[in-house]
Amino acid sequence: MDLVLKLREIRRIKGLSQKDAARLSGVGEKTISSFETGERVGSMKLSQLKRLLAVYDMTEADFFGGGVEKQIAPWELDQEEFATARLLDELHSLPKHSQRNLLAKFQLMIETLSEVHQPKEKRPRYLRDDPDWQMLASRN
Repeated sequence: MDLVLKLREIRRIKGLSQKDAARLSGVGEKTISSFETGERVGSMKLSQLKRLLAVYDMTEADFFGGGVEKQIAPWELDQEEFATARLLDELHSLPKHSQRNLLAKFQLMIETLSEVHQPKEKRPRYLRDDPDWQMLASRN
């Protein structure tokens, strides 16, 4: 996806005007506008990009990874990817303690299914070797 489009759409997704992004990042409003129209994107400094990404609460890895495209154009995902992305978005909107509780329960569900559907020798080491997990998996 085009760098210009990413910059503009991320700012919009975050609900910021160019003026807001400029005030929060210290990058000039006209400079942001010229980046988002493609006029000066080639002369963008890494420090400017980092400051904008900090305002957008993103890392460079987030920005250059595939997640941004999925956020901007979710219709390009298949059904499973879309459902997963939506669940993750909803999970991230919850308080941290709720996130941890749900993740722990989800991990337990995955491990339980692993117990049922995988031969014992292909299970993760902690499931094979830990007596507490073996006690929980009494179906075998």
